[in-house]
Amino acid sequence: MKRLEIQRIEKEKWHQLEAKDLERRNEELEELYLLERCFPEAEKLKHETKLLSQWKHYIQCDGSPDPSVAQEMNTFISLWTEKTNETFEEVIEKSKVVLNLIEKLKFILLETPPCDLQDKNIIQYQESILQLQDLLHLKFGVATEILLRQASTLADLDSGNMEKVIKDENVTLYVWANLKKNPRHRSVRFSETQIGFEIPRILATSDIAIRLLHTHYDHVSALHPVSTPSKEHTSAVTELVKDDVKNVEKAISKEVEEESKQQERGSHLIQEEEIKVEEEQDDIEVKMSSAEEESEAIKCEREMKVLSETVSAAQLLLVENSSEKPDFFEDNVVDLCQFTTLGGVYHLDILELPPQCKPVKGWMIVEILKEGLQKYTYPPETTEEFETENAFPPIEVTLEVHENVIFFEDPVVVRWDAEGKHWRTDGISNVSYKPKERLVTFSLDTFGPVTLIQDAHINMPYQSWELRPLDVNKVLLTVTTVFTEIQIQIKENLCMLSSIKLKDKKHISILEGTWMTPIPFIIALKEAGLNIFPTRHSHFYVIINNKVPLVEVKAYRQMALLSSAFAFGWSKWNLLCNSTKVVFKVREHLTEECTENPNWALLMFSGDRAQRLKIKEESETFSEALKEETEFHSTLYHMVKDFSSEEAMEKVRSSNCQFVNSVCHMLLSTRLLSYS
Repeated sequence: MKRLEIQRIEKEKWHQLEAKDLERRNEELEELYLLERCFPEAEKLKHETKLLSQWKHYIQCDGSPDPSVAQEMNTFISLWTEKTNETFEEVIEKSKVVLNLIEKLKFILLETPPCDLQDKNIIQYQESILQLQDLLHLKFGVATEILLRQASTLADLDSGNMEKVIKDENVTLYVWANLKKNPRHRSVRFSETQIGFEIPRILATSDIAIRLLHTHYDHVSALHPVSTPSKEHTSAVTELVKDDVKNVEKAISKEVEEESKQQERGSHLIQEEEIKVEEEQDDIEVKMSSAEEESEAIKCEREMKVLSETVSAAQLLLVENSSEKPDFFEDNVVDLCQFTTLGGVYHLDILELPPQCKPVKGWMIVEILKEGLQKYTYPPETTEEFETENAFPPIEVTLEVHENVIFFEDPVVVRWDAEGKHWRTDGISNVSYKPKERLVTFSLDTFGPVTLIQDAHINMPYQSWELRPLDVNKVLLTVTTVFTEIQIQIKENLCMLSSIKLKDKKHISILEGTWMTPIPFIIALKEAGLNIFPTRHSHFYVIINNKVPLVEVKAYRQMALLSSAFAFGWSKWNLLCNSTKVVFKVREHLTEECTENPNWALLMFSGDRAQRLKIKEESETFSEALKEETEFHSTLYHMVKDFSSEEAMEKVRSSNCQFVNSVCHMLLSTRLLSYS
């Protein structure tokens, strides 16, 4: 009986708390709505910055095109196509402009809210990217031909063959020309490096050149598809925009009519009573100006509401999982949703040596072949005339792994299949990797582009995470995985890699100390092999603690709002609650000094209700029981307000909108609540 009475009292108390929560729900949501205006405000600032950047580019008149304008891009491509006889060094210099344009076009596709991206624009930008990539590679080919025509004049005195290395920040060229055709000279090593080839006898006695063009970028893999909202999602947002625009127009036209009527009344009064003219006119002017101000305020409010919907739609798209797994891949074909290319592409080519320059009476005469630089087919299509069975063995290649890339496991070597348009693992054998020297050696059946790949999800799921304030509008996000601990600083609209630890040892990265906006920063980390950013297909390759997308988005938005004064952390109980709820640790954090035993509170949030749990992180079993003397709230903001200082809440209210937006973007991109 006593137990039943206790249960009855607890149930009654629970209902009272629910009723109280329901009673103040609208008030709390209204306050949250005002705080979350920082997201559309940040988007508006981003748009204004973009317009300012376009204007600065326009007044610079430096000859570089605006990548978003098709006409300017077409003119740029046409003019460069017509330009001939450029040396390798000249092409490298021009490539910096081209790579910058490609990067800008990719950023436009990634940074523009999906609702604002039209299909025709996506096609235009992607076509421009592909045209620039193809033209750049073609130019490197022509420049290689010009260089090889001078091979005899650049020959090495010892070997009699030509060897040339040209290094730049984006590309490195290694080229070797076989001028002497010495059958015993079968080991090619470029001076001051361990990069080279072991070639068979048939190549050692042929008029050939071997080129290794290492591009530190990947222009071979297919472009990533652009994420766009579903038709239902898009139409809903579009209709909302249309309705809001109509409402704004109606409100403005109504006010204009009222103003004109007031003006008519004013003119009648002028005719009847000359004395009251000035007073009436002043009164009309005041009313008109106030009406204009009011209509402007209504218009601004409507714009912010529409922008807020657009931002919310874009944020939701970041955490939505794809329902369809990528197309089935046959054996030996690389799935680029599961793996990622790292360190750029190594273009390996055996080339026919072009006719050499000859000095004649002070002139240099050279025969220029109409068909241009030709590839040497190895092995040849017909091998009947050759006696021995093993006349065309695989060629041993030794490459150096790019210094700015991290491999957590031995890299996998793959080759490009030009017909199928994908990377393959077959045709490659005897792979060995020396991690200290960063050298990978393998045997290749036929030459072509090769690259190194790594599992894109090697650092997922995460083992733990923490987000804590450092200073005013500045936080530190720490993500711990099986292999590494990554620390990221966020301030205003910028992110920076603070430190990386590999096996408890600090690792130095070129990215450390460099502040970037969120999207370029995420791309830079991925390209360095530090991928902690799941895609919409990642759940097919990683066992995750999947949460309802809307719950995730609401949690990340409100965590970002509170991040300037509160620390958040991973909780093991997040695994045990269902997909409609998230659990994490939170505590007030006003100073940078970390306490040895921080007093964490455990919060559970369902998107519509927040509650403080009775259990602690060290408890043995999970329970959703409410902590004594606490209540339900509709938002995380009001939940933490119950046990926080006024100083902390004031710090939250005065947070910079760009800072909050950047923190939110990083949380949405890492998806800590689903991938931990």
